[in-house]
Amino acid sequence: MIKIPTSTLKRLPQYLEVLRQLKRAGLKEVSATKISVFADVHPTLVRKDLSFANVETSPKSGYKVSELYAAIEKLLNWNDTSTSFLVGVGHLGSALLGYQEFNQKGLSIVAGFDNDPGLIGSVVHGVPVYSALDFTAMAIKDNIQIGIITVPPESAQLIADIMVHSGIRAIWNFTPHKIIVPPNIIVEYVDMFASLAVLSRRLAERE
Repeated sequence: MIKIPTSTLKRLPQYLEVLRQLKRAGLKEVSATKISVFADVHPTLVRKDLSFANVETSPKSGYKVSELYAAIEKLLNWNDTSTSFLVGVGHLGSALLGYQEFNQKGLSIVAGFDNDPGLIGSVVHGVPVYSALDFTAMAIKDNIQIGIITVPPESAQLIADIMVHSGIRAIWNFTPHKIIVPPNIIVEYVDMFASLAVLSRRLAERE
């Protein structure tokens, strides 16, 4: 399978959103130039990114919207739902359990785990919450490939170790703590504090 650059992977969802809006508006065809305008990405970069989708384009009319949309979804593997486990059912974890858009993007969080007795045995947004001690047995039994970490930063490494031991192959880390895992484990960070730092500083600079 061809390896797609990370920068391209992060831009493809922008194009999907543009195409979704165009579909809703009833447009059947769109050019790379028009996509670049709506996505605020240089046209040359858009064409390079979309080349991975292997969709035919016409010099006059561009891409067929529905065909390109389906091709990008397939490229991102979003039409093949992956089940995942989430550890840390606090405010952020609970919010993620209730985020319905994940199902449309190929991710289904089927269980949450925590060490809070008040949460264990409960159901949050339709997702059952289990003891963190049950994670390994359940992950191995269900052959879970994706683990989501939303615990306090100081617990991130411990949870990552448990996930690796449990057969998890990809970790989505929502803590600012950089975890150490074997090279064959995929890790993606969502550093909200880094984004907040940029936002706060840019605001201060304008004032």
